[in-house]
Parts: sequence; C-alpha cells; structure tokens
Amino acid sequence: MKVVIVGAGSVGSSIARELLSHKHEILLIDLKPEVIGRSGLRGAHWLVGDACELSTLQDAKLEDADVVVSATGDDKVNLVVSLLAKTEFGIGRTVGRVNNPKNDWMFNDSWGVDVAVNTPQLMTALVEEAVEIGDLVRLLTLQTGVSSLVEFTVPHDSHAIGLTVGDIDWPEDSTLVAILRDQAPITPSRDDVIDGGDELFFVTTIAAEDQLRELLSPGSGDGHGSGEGQAPGDGQASGDARARGEVPASDLSPEEGAPATPARATGGPATADQLDDDGFDG
Repeated sequence: MKVVIVGAGSVGSSIARELLSHKHEILLIDLKPEVIGRSGLRGAHWLVGDACELSTLQDAKLEDADVVVSATGDDKVNLVVSLLAKTEFGIGRTVGRVNNPKNDWMFNDSWGVDVAVNTPQLMTALVEEAVEIGDLVRLLTLQTGVSSLVEFTVPHDSHAIGLTVGDIDWPEDSTLVAILRDQAPITPSRDDVIDGGDELFFVTTIAAEDQLRELLSPGSGDGHGSGEGQAPGDGQASGDARARGEVPASDLSPEEGAPATPARATGGPATADQLDDDGFDG
C-alpha cells in the first residue's frame, strides 16, 4: 500500500515509522528540508514542498496513493490537503489530524476527510472508559460522523444484571458487538447473561446514543418486562417506544432529555475562516 503523509513532525514521523515496519511504501511531504536528516526513517521517500500547492501534489504523483494522511500541526493545512486529495486526485481514503478539538466539526466529507483523528478527544475517551462506570463513553467516531463505537461498563447495581442479551429491547440503530468480561472478549448471543463489571461495546448511530444511554442508565427498567405497579405490558410498551425513539420530544420532561439542539449548524460546507485558531502548533 502506498501512503502519502503530509507533515514530518513528531506525529507524521511516528506514523511513517510504524507503516514502514509493516512494509508499506511511504512518501513524506514537508516544507522543511532539515527534517529529512533528523528523521531516521530508512526506506521512506521524501518531497520538500508546500502540500497546499497543487503542483507539489502533482510532483508527488498523488493519484497513485492509496491513502493520504494530513498530519501537520495546522488544521487549515490538514483540511486543504484532504480536500485537494479527494477532489483533484480522487484518493479513496484520507485521514486528517485534528489539533484543536474546537475544529473537529469541520473534519468531515465536506472537506474531503474520511477519518478525523482527534487526539485530545481520543485520550479523553480512553480515560473515561477506564474510570467511568454506569455511563456511556464514545470511543471512536465512524463513517465521517454518522456512527460511533461506544462502551458501557455495567455497574454492580444495574437493572440489566441477570438479563440475557435477548431480554433487552435495544434501540433500533444500536448493535451490541462485543462483551469484555474478565479481560476476555465474548461475541454476544441472545442467551448471554449480563453481569456486573461487564464492558459492553456497541456500534450505534450518533442520534441513537441518547436512547442507548437512557436504556442503560442506573435505575432504568424500561428496556424489558412490566413496570412495577403498572398493568402488565404497560412498562414494556413504554420502554419499547422510548428505546425505539417513538416518544415525541415534546412528551419528555427536561430530566428525560429531549434531543439537544446542535451547538453549531453548518448548513453546508464550512470555510477555513471559520476555524478556531486556538491551539495551532504552527
């Protein structure tokens, strides 16, 4: 596989080193000639130039690349390179480094980014995954923001303990893909019984995350059985409707959490001028 990496700083060089060890063909593009001598990357090809210039990317024969990685310390550069790679050269896979989390909303297919790597967000997720019990933690965003990989550690007082996977009416757009128990992964089946301390991993749409969080929240029993003190079937119907997202937002109390309005509506492709410059590495 041929991979073009724009930016030969610490991040770009580390990516190149790992890919070279896996026998991939690597081309690094950087503005500074001095990075070639100090890199220590044997077997890598180099091109000195401005990757935001179309002529530089033409010299790199970008059309032959399988993947383009924009790993500079400047979010504007990473967006422009991704856009050029996708629109001018038809690259099948682009990966963009997000330096400032405030700019994460722009790293999508409007700017030609297939995969956005937000290191601060990823580290935060890993910290939360290690210490948060009883709350849903997003680990990765997939398909340019359409879906996500989320994790839930079952607390020892959870209503889900003792239920089988098939007993729970999971949200329609959420799929339980793995259970981690005693450091061993389990492929879930309908008959697997949920136990305290289990780590549940779901692939879900971003929109269904709130439904999944409500279903798994401590004290919630809406996802199965009849509610205590209700006529048989009432709790099931109510829980099923909420798990599927059929209850109108107007019927939910503030505590139950009607979907929040996005903080920033794009309404179309964003412009580079809308980037937040705080935290740029240069």
